[in-house]
Amino acid sequence: MMENHKLVLPGNLNHYGYLFGGDLLKWVDEYAWIAATLDYPECNFVTMGMDKVEFKKSVTKGSILTFIVEKTQEGTSSVQYLVHVYQGKSGLKNDLIFSTTVTFVRIDQNGRKVPLPKTDEPL
Repeated sequence: MMENHKLVLPGNLNHYGYLFGGDLLKWVDEYAWIAATLDYPECNFVTMGMDKVEFKKSVTKGSILTFIVEKTQEGTSSVQYLVHVYQGKSGLKNDLIFSTTVTFVRIDQNGRKVPLPKTDEPL
């Protein structure tokens, strides 16, 4: 499991004063990619997809977001990470603003899928 934090700044807000959903998706993708890269050093990953995009609460300027990233599944050439995003640092269910599973696939220098290395870490 990996935990990251992000401060919501004015440049992340739409014209109504709320966080752009695209910025949140970018951070989710980035932090999940970092987790995959730390779990599989020397591997190249690209994002294959996110399973669900549903924003549960709006976020305003100055909010501190907490991202909890956990590996949930490993395939032959792909790996999935569950990402929960909370407003604040409590990690309480009431503070959950977003949750999704991000799937990455390992590729070689030519962009072709290649198998993941074997790991001894249980899921």
